[in-house]
Amino acid sequence: MEFWTGKRVAVTGGAGFLGSFVVAKLRDRGCQDIFVPRSREYDLVEMESVKRLYRDAHPDMVIHLAARVGGIGANRANPGKFFYDNLLMGTQLMEQGRLSGIEKFVAVGTVCSYPKFTPIPFREEHLWDGYPEETNAPYGLAKKMLLVQSQSYRAQYGFNSIFLLPVNLYGPGDNFDLEQSHVVPALIRKCLEAKESGSAEIVCWGDGTPTREFLYVEDCAEAIVLATEKYEGAEPVNIGAGREISIKELVEQIAAITGFQGHIIWDTSKPNGQPRRCLDTSRAREFFGFTAKTDFRDGLKKTIDWYLSVKNR
Repeated sequence: MEFWTGKRVAVTGGAGFLGSFVVAKLRDRGCQDIFVPRSREYDLVEMESVKRLYRDAHPDMVIHLAARVGGIGANRANPGKFFYDNLLMGTQLMEQGRLSGIEKFVAVGTVCSYPKFTPIPFREEHLWDGYPEETNAPYGLAKKMLLVQSQSYRAQYGFNSIFLLPVNLYGPGDNFDLEQSHVVPALIRKCLEAKESGSAEIVCWGDGTPTREFLYVEDCAEAIVLATEKYEGAEPVNIGAGREISIKELVEQIAAITGFQGHIIWDTSKPNGQPRRCLDTSRAREFFGFTAKTDFRDGLKKTIDWYLSVKNR
């Protein structure tokens, strides 16, 4: 609580999926001066907007969560935009943070930065051992440049910046638009709509064999706030639950919870994405005491209940 007393904190993306939970955690800890720039007022791809953000907010700290994101389909459709927008947002925010003399910059990256064939579990020292999975490489590389910038600014300017690598998130408030959503909300929506319409089947991308690790959004928010409070190092830190599940098993769990009893059709003309994802989370435990607490099935139930509560509003 004392850490946040008198601190002015700017949270980019603070009105979004993850950001809303981070802002709530900050308030719970006694942070009373939180600035959340909205995209309609501050286009963070434009340097003049970034400069204006710093003039308006006068932050002591910046937690950078804003990103151009989406699932495999959105990444395939917008590789250039995902690269450019994410690269410029991060680069400009950190540069202006340095020039403004802020106390700390928290850069939040992505598991998509890891090489396609990273050994399981992904350890931070493997980040540079190969090229990311092709369908989301532009996004993953743009976000990974925040790590390069963070470390080089620390080396040259003594700039206090940390870099966190969250795994795939899910939870209440996620994006359920089938054109842009990630796998968990997409599957939840498909199963519920098929059940409501009486459809006998749903179609899923790939063959179901890839594995993914999922972290409940509130747990991720807790990790980010803990790292802001306690971590001062140059090395990247994974944020995850440390458990993997196949896409096939994921679909089966969501179908069971939603009550969909039809057939699952696998469209193998669509890409699988990265073969496996599962993080080594030992650094987060060691450096700032984070361990994920939400059981995956419980998290899925909370996410489904939230979607049902809002979809017909």
